[in-house]
Amino acid sequence: MHRRTLGQGFEVSAVGLGCMGMSQSYGPNPGSRDDMIAVLRSALDLGVTFFDTAEVYGPYVNEELVGEALEPIRNQVQLATKFGWRIEDGKSVGLDSRPEQIRRVADASLKALRTDVIDLFYQHRVDPDVPIEDVAGTVGELVREGKVRHFGLSEASAQTIRRAHAVHPVTALQSEYSLWTRDPEAEVLPTLAELGIGFVPFSPLGKGFLTGTVDPATNFADGDIRATLPRFTEENRAANTELVDHVAELARRKDATPGQIALAWLLAQQSWIVPIPGTRRTSRIEENAGATQVPLSADELSDLDTLAQRIGVHGARYSETHMRYVNR
Repeated sequence: MHRRTLGQGFEVSAVGLGCMGMSQSYGPNPGSRDDMIAVLRSALDLGVTFFDTAEVYGPYVNEELVGEALEPIRNQVQLATKFGWRIEDGKSVGLDSRPEQIRRVADASLKALRTDVIDLFYQHRVDPDVPIEDVAGTVGELVREGKVRHFGLSEASAQTIRRAHAVHPVTALQSEYSLWTRDPEAEVLPTLAELGIGFVPFSPLGKGFLTGTVDPATNFADGDIRATLPRFTEENRAANTELVDHVAELARRKDATPGQIALAWLLAQQSWIVPIPGTRRTSRIEENAGATQVPLSADELSDLDTLAQRIGVHGARYSETHMRYVNR
């Protein structure tokens, strides 16, 4: 797999791996811990070197899983993790990006990940009670101390990105972006282009919807976050199938999978975009990595854009409560 460069010259594989689903949010894991360790290690064999986790995933257990899996190959991979939530009794109970909390999380994450440096340290969500200048300054101190290499933000607004970047260079923004989540295009993507900041889309496959494996008849398992999201009600799934059907038809013509078409569309948007699809299966990692070999013509890209804009998307991507955490 070829590599791409985010901000500040940070090179990673063109497609990364989102590790959250191995520990939470998508129902019971069909594999054991040893199975997931094997999956994580297999990613490197397929060219994936960029792994994404967070303190709050589990909480804690996802970092520990990733740390154990990647310790033997640590010098060949790039690790991204996140701070910014207050965790009490094993549950997230709100935001906390106070400088002392950032430092505490950094030290805990270093231990859980079994490493002496975090390659990319994101603020998971913007904390309105802590000036972003203080956040950027604290991560900058961690960079100078050698505990962190790069600073990132997640779901931040263009204005916040500018304020943070003025204090310490932002290497990457992580936010949801895909054929059916186009929110960053109006203000955020132009800001990133201007400032030389990379973009790391999570849920690039629409939480599985763009792969064609979810339809109106799908029954979500207990613990699957999609059962709680407005976009995934049975009615909205039915309304959203037109876009997926079109993606699937293009995939047939290209001898690819719908997921590969969705990822290829993202990769074609900018050279500094690095999607991080999540999975629990090596076969899916191989499929996702193969998206880098699926060329889309200008006409095909234009057709996908036009269709997505004409059809639109039915249902919000989060509940009203969780939407308040984004773009601020």
